[in-house]
Amino acid sequence: MPDVGPFELLVLAIIVVALLGVVFAAARAGARPAGPLAWRSPGMVPPISAALQQRVRELYAENKKVEAIKLIREETGLGLKEAKDLADGIGAGRSLPVATAHHGYDLAARAREMKAAGRVEQAVFLVRGETGMSQSEAERFVDSLVVE
Repeated sequence: MPDVGPFELLVLAIIVVALLGVVFAAARAGARPAGPLAWRSPGMVPPISAALQQRVRELYAENKKVEAIKLIREETGLGLKEAKDLADGIGAGRSLPVATAHHGYDLAARAREMKAAGRVEQAVFLVRGETGMSQSEAERFVDSLVVE
């Protein structure tokens, strides 16, 4: 058996640590977001309530832009850049679609209507576009909808 010295052990330890870092980074990159953003596709703005939009406008009027961005991040789960862009838009007076209490129901109702009309593929496409689900997840969702 060859003699292993301290230098070889140090090199081996560095290699093991580097490999663990690569494994954890790969696992983290493949993880899906949880929470408020799990439903959306990249580039889509999450539903923003009228109350949140009004509060952001008030904070911008008080020159409290950082607080407005923090509030948006807390309420929506958006990243810093997305929240800043959204806050800037709201603060500048741009209008956004207002979130409704039945946001998920509207999607299910629209997909159910399409399924009832025999347009299952279009219903799956709609669900994928609105939620960011995979093809198989959206198909299972549409299949689970009861058509009366």
